[in-house]
Amino acid sequence: MKFAVFDFDSTLMQGETLEFIAREYNIENLMREITTEAMEGKTDFFESLTKRVALLKGAKEAKVKEICENLPYTKGAKETITELHKMGYKVACFSGGYETATIPAQKILGFDAQFSNILHFKNGEMTGSLGGEMMFSDSKGKMLKRLQNLFNIKEKDTLTVGDGANDLSMFQYADKRAAFCAKPVLKAKANIIVDNKDLTEILNYL
Repeated sequence: MKFAVFDFDSTLMQGETLEFIAREYNIENLMREITTEAMEGKTDFFESLTKRVALLKGAKEAKVKEICENLPYTKGAKETITELHKMGYKVACFSGGYETATIPAQKILGFDAQFSNILHFKNGEMTGSLGGEMMFSDSKGKMLKRLQNLFNIKEKDTLTVGDGANDLSMFQYADKRAAFCAKPVLKAKANIIVDNKDLTEILNYL
């Protein structure tokens, strides 16, 4: 079995989900500063994640879902997943973001599974809290290893694609490590580097 894992924010999707939501509440610049530090590996991912979500306490659930269902996907995302399926890959999305965004994306882009975090809503508003499977800097690597063990997937048959520091942990379990328009900290560990915002370019290396 061949297995491909894609990050979501700034990989399958053009930008960061929380920044699109923050724009609605006029705190986009602050959100971007915190996100950038985390993606460059300068701050702890979990601390950054909880800080960013807390900034959106009170955001309306209906508006958040509307934004998440209308995010701009990266050029070539759907085509790349389609081609990987033809090549015998199962395709998953591992996201430090949120299922409010990754579940709609799964229906549109066609990947086979998504593992992400969950925003907490109460009385129609964000509480500023969250839970989920991808909350720590090593979460993606741990999940990838569990799935490899479960389905007997070899590292030589594993492709990982990401852009930021929280994608580093899954790189260690994959022979194909693609840095897509990525931060220097991830490029340093990659053996596939694509700087053009077109995911189909990754197919040239397979």
